[in-house]
Amino acid sequence: MHTLSARQRRTLARIAAAAVLLTLLHWVPVPESFPLWTLYLMPYLIIGGDVVRRAVGNIARGQVFDENFLMTLATAGAFFTAEYAEAVFVMLFYQVGELFQNIAVGRSRASIAALMDIRPDIARVERNGTVTEVDPEDVTVGEILVIRPGERVPLDGEVLEGESSLDTAALTGESVPRDVGPGDAVISGCVNQTGLLRVKTTRPCEESTVSRILELVENAGEKKASSEQFITRFARYYTPCVVVAAAALFLLPTLILAMVPQAPGFLAGTSWRDWLHRALVFLVVSCPCALVISVPLSFFGGIGGAGRRGILIKGGTYLEALSHADTVVFDKTGTLTQGTFAVTEICPAPGFDRETLSDLAAQAEQHSSHPIAQSLRAASPAPLDPTRITAVEETAGSGVCVRMDGRQVCVGSRRLMEREGVTVPPVEGTAVHVAVDGVYAGYLMLSDLPRPDAAESIQALKAQGVRRVVMLTGDAPEAAARMARQVGVDEVRAQLLPQDKVAELETLLSSRPAGGRTVYVGDGINDAPVLSRADVGIAMGAMGSDAAIEAADIVLMDDRLSKLPEAMAIARRTMSVVRQNIWFALGVKLGVLVLGALGMASMWAAVFADVGVAFLAILNAMRCLGPVKHL
Repeated sequence: MHTLSARQRRTLARIAAAAVLLTLLHWVPVPESFPLWTLYLMPYLIIGGDVVRRAVGNIARGQVFDENFLMTLATAGAFFTAEYAEAVFVMLFYQVGELFQNIAVGRSRASIAALMDIRPDIARVERNGTVTEVDPEDVTVGEILVIRPGERVPLDGEVLEGESSLDTAALTGESVPRDVGPGDAVISGCVNQTGLLRVKTTRPCEESTVSRILELVENAGEKKASSEQFITRFARYYTPCVVVAAAALFLLPTLILAMVPQAPGFLAGTSWRDWLHRALVFLVVSCPCALVISVPLSFFGGIGGAGRRGILIKGGTYLEALSHADTVVFDKTGTLTQGTFAVTEICPAPGFDRETLSDLAAQAEQHSSHPIAQSLRAASPAPLDPTRITAVEETAGSGVCVRMDGRQVCVGSRRLMEREGVTVPPVEGTAVHVAVDGVYAGYLMLSDLPRPDAAESIQALKAQGVRRVVMLTGDAPEAAARMARQVGVDEVRAQLLPQDKVAELETLLSSRPAGGRTVYVGDGINDAPVLSRADVGIAMGAMGSDAAIEAADIVLMDDRLSKLPEAMAIARRTMSVVRQNIWFALGVKLGVLVLGALGMASMWAAVFADVGVAFLAILNAMRCLGPVKHL
């Protein structure tokens, strides 16, 4: 539960004191000869003294037209027309509204602060045979950290000893713990849940994951969206215009009445006091608090809510651009796919079966560290038996030939088969061929598997109005087209070098409709130029390269593509809330301004149009902090 700050408690006490004095003045009789304004001045100064001081101080600094000036001018005018109670009430309700606004903003900032509370204050380092507590900034690369259960990982590193589960929710928004053991990478900001870990640091503090996250969040406010910039410019010119209009609303009818006391029409039966009161109502209504506070708060809430879900957005500019996305361009390897090969088909030749073919390939490749060899071993259920291999001849880039069970077994590419005089059938894709004593035994097809959530995520993007989904890849056209069919991509550009990807993106940017935005999603170093050129660049954060994360505008911290439609839903909801607040505030204010000018709106209506509208707009803006449904 949000607790009040000392300043908020003082404001609440002043509100209570002013309300009590105002009530007493209403019920306690005062002699007619006593100057009543001096009594009402006490609650007025208690509740509005700080507003008057800020107004005078701002005027001295040349900053005349703000809400403090408007409220001071309006209430001073009410005193001038002997509407003492009304002047105090206006200032009282203004302060009540300000208090609620401060509480709302405080809750929003507390939510962001929870995201920021992921950097440990200490790191336990093994030095000279003892464990020493030091500042994480004092730890160098290569030192050994000791991380106990319940502690946060202070720096990025690699597990040397120990097994545990890591809570990554603060970074990725993922509630399922991640199991780690020797050889696994760990990132700073995670919470070690179960076992003791000894971790070798791989990055200094300033380059660690948690430092980069905090830097992104802290700098997000510097890149304002066009809506925020519009509101800033709007308030700069809006307030002076309102003051001039209020002055005209008072002076013009007053001058006409002075020259023509029995003026007909809308001036009939009015006096200068009536027009001064209408001008004061006009001033109170015109205070731009609802827009100046609620619109930036909406973006702040959207960025904070996304951060809690493991989606780091570097500024309101990119949040707004993402809400208008109509074209999404994907890199293939490591983005739409898992980035690792796996055996997807086993095709034995006549005289061989699937189990035998898989076993031959796995046994022959048991000593190789090549990724394809690892995939072949993982595809065979049979245990590896080194005693079956008596000779090994490996040809770099082609494959391996071994003596296995007294026979020669060759496993590798078409080039290796041709060298051994073995005829192989035409095969599209990445295939590993197997021959036994010069006889073709069949092939195993390897593919880079799509991410489990790739197809579902692309479908969700299309459901949100994305009209064009494109894949750019350096792979062969056949492999690229096959992957596109699996995940639901509309268009494919294959066999591209990094510079070709930029050229293709330029073509897509030039063909986008007016108001549309193009998003690029990638993870590798070669994606950095394209990420920088796109309207919105999105990097896969957990496994992506540093260059890609630096160039991107948005980072998906847990590498789950399902976070992409969620980010788009957050962006669109945020922009919807911004538009709602703008139109609601302007609509109510315009209506009450017109009624006030016609003498049909009281000061109470003016207070609602100012304080009430601002409070409702801020409550609406806080919806941006909550979860969003995107499917």
